[in-house]
Amino acid sequence: LDRLGKIIIYTKKYFQMIKISVIVPVYNVENYLRKCLNSLVNQTLEEIEILVVNDGSTDQSQEIIDEFQTDFPLKIKTFKKENGGLSEARNFGIDQAKGEFFGFVDSDDEVSTTMFEEMYHLAKKHEAEMVICNLQKVNEEGKIIRKLPQIPNMPEKIILQENFSVFSDLSYFACNKIFKAELFNKKRFKKGVHFEDIQLIPQLLLNCKVIAHTENYHYQYLERSESISKTHTAKGLDILQAVEDVEIAFEKSQYADEKNGLKNFQILEGIYTYLAYLAFVKDDEVYRELSLALKKFRTEKQISLTEILCYKRFGKNYLLPAVFLWARAIAPEISIKTQNPLNADTASSF
Repeated sequence: LDRLGKIIIYTKKYFQMIKISVIVPVYNVENYLRKCLNSLVNQTLEEIEILVVNDGSTDQSQEIIDEFQTDFPLKIKTFKKENGGLSEARNFGIDQAKGEFFGFVDSDDEVSTTMFEEMYHLAKKHEAEMVICNLQKVNEEGKIIRKLPQIPNMPEKIILQENFSVFSDLSYFACNKIFKAELFNKKRFKKGVHFEDIQLIPQLLLNCKVIAHTENYHYQYLERSESISKTHTAKGLDILQAVEDVEIAFEKSQYADEKNGLKNFQILEGIYTYLAYLAFVKDDEVYRELSLALKKFRTEKQISLTEILCYKRFGKNYLLPAVFLWARAIAPEISIKTQNPLNADTASSF
């Protein structure tokens, strides 16, 4: 009876206060899913729920999900739906989530066992609406390819009104952050687009007053071999539309007077991120289409070449390795066959 009583007390406590809901969309990741879920069920933060959303997988992913749900019934909640894409799966999970904070983990990645405990502690310590950790890219053998520090040389607690440069300095991944649940009251990931993180996460930041961060590399981002050679398409245009959507939210936000921050965001995402994508477009016609769209974007936003070349991120100059990329993008008549001066390692840091 004592043991049963303890289980009942634990169960009541668990369901009374879920500190973090971790949403894991799953689509055909049978080779990686166990490692991901193992890293989540072994979190040192006990009061979490793991919402695993099977987005129409056709491999053995569901069998793995069922196995974990059987072994960890209090932590793992499972859902099956027709395939609708990453945004729709995340939104489905948000609608079911009960946590004080939300986190998002891609089902082929893994996290450190202390990730959510430390990030929740920082959120409560600083009354932060968003908490960020560093991440690192790893290959399929688990070897670290690249470390990606997120907010270098900044205090643990960041008051946005006093440090709004962060708005245009951040990398807008969803996966290395936790978010106060209320930030999603009227916000969801945009369906049917690529670069949904660039479209939504800045809008969530605009509704924050305080964010916090840790220098620990809690998130392990898997760079799968097939993704390295993946063809870049006209979907790159979604980057520019994402920037447009953020601009609309910016003008209605509490930070609407921070015009320099908006301009720098346009440069970071609308120019540099876009150029990094454009550099790997192989189809000549698609390349021309995207190049012309970039030229139009720069003209409409009145972004000068000087502003692009002098843009600083975290106080350091952020000039591309080759200004030649810029020349190619605004002058499509330049030969597309010329060797690309931007390598994959450089592009991955943008």
